[in-house]
Amino acid sequence: MRKYEVNIILSPNLDQSQLALEKEIIGKALEAFGARVEKVEEWGLRRLAYPIVKDTQGYFLWYQVEMPEDRVNNLARELRLRDNVRRVMVVKTQEPLLTKA
Repeated sequence: MRKYEVNIILSPNLDQSQLALEKEIIGKALEAFGARVEKVEEWGLRRLAYPIVKDTQGYFLWYQVEMPEDRVNNLARELRLRDNVRRVMVVKTQEPLLTKA
């Protein structure tokens, strides 16, 4: 299993109950694809570099997960199907280089 960072941008027009529902659905999707969540950070509303679906802001979520390599693309595809999800980016984290002393 490898470590990944999953960055998700949600619609900025969500109220608190809709936001909680989206986070719950994202958590269930991560579990369904065999991801073990190590760390979660909510970055909140941030200004976007360019408009996405005419929105100039987005609600950012960041997850650090460990999951099998063969399920990463399916997870990203599943998350992109949500109407309130604007962008999904899954990045493989670097493993530390081992050097001889």
